Amino acid sequence: MRRGTLAPPTLEEIRAAARRIHAVAIRTPLIPLGVDGPCRIWLKLENLQPIGSFKVRGAGNAILSTPRESLARGVFTASAGNMAQGIGYCARRLGVAAAAVVPDHAPRTKLEALERLSLRVVKVPFDEWWRVITTHDTTGIEGLSEDGGHPGHFIHPVADPRVIAGNGTIGLEILEDLPGVDTVVVPYGGGGLVSGIASALRSQKPEVKVLACEVETAAPLGASLAAGEPVTVDYIPSFVDGIGGKSVLLEMWPLVRELVFGSVTVTLREVAEAIRLLLTRARVLAEGAGAAPVAAALAGRAGSGDVVCVVSGGNLDLEKLAGILAGTLL
Repeated sequence: MRRGTLAPPTLEEIRAAARRIHAVAIRTPLIPLGVDGPCRIWLKLENLQPIGSFKVRGAGNAILSTPRESLARGVFTASAGNMAQGIGYCARRLGVAAAAVVPDHAPRTKLEALERLSLRVVKVPFDEWWRVITTHDTTGIEGLSEDGGHPGHFIHPVADPRVIAGNGTIGLEILEDLPGVDTVVVPYGGGGLVSGIASALRSQKPEVKVLACEVETAAPLGASLAAGEPVTVDYIPSFVDGIGGKSVLLEMWPLVRELVFGSVTVTLREVAEAIRLLLTRARVLAEGAGAAPVAAALAGRAGSGDVVCVVSGGNLDLEKLAGILAGTLL
């Protein structure tokens, strides 16, 4: 499929992805948070995946649907950490080499996980990493292969129909476990997660509202929806490293605009408070991106009724966690 022609995955494609990734991803639980608030909050615990993140779903579907001969030289991606872990985890199970281009601010916890997976890591400045994300072009980036040759099959972390369909399997599980769901709040990084989940929900229960959730330090979707076109925003690195960017990916814009009900923004302080609450009240460890939807629901920005918050991952540096718990990070 050419760039710029992305379409929502069909229900059949998402169901096929669910069958395909059964060997690499688990069916995560959906549990009530059990706190007083403006809505009934449910947690979709993707932090319990083998790599601590939902990314294993999209990575697994993409790799397992790629002909083996196309993986002969290996597979690589561009990722702040979680997608790289998904690629590395699935590639290791298949016995193929894996590599990733990561931004130089990638958290230590995620980098250590990549090392455990024997993933070849190439760190570059954020702007160079973002260029790979927006152009799908790794020209000029060295070290992705051991022999200096072509690094192999590239899997985009967001704008890949197979990745989006794999992400959509979360939507299938939410409806199976909570047929009466009113709203689903999804962390927004590049749009692959929210597009997959929204596609699965729309094909079965279109009245469910799907909200993207962004953090104040990098919220391009909200700004783009308000402007009616993709816009560039200031990007400020923070402990919420799993979501946020300078702009909406152009090939994802038509898809996301069609599928999401809207975007809500949370502050860093609200995210930190949500991390503390999840850990102390529910014994759930969430990274910043994973806690952001909970912060939005607690603040009343997700509406009323039964609200599912997708806890997308739990890969948080212990030093950052200690600072959040002590109230000294902000």
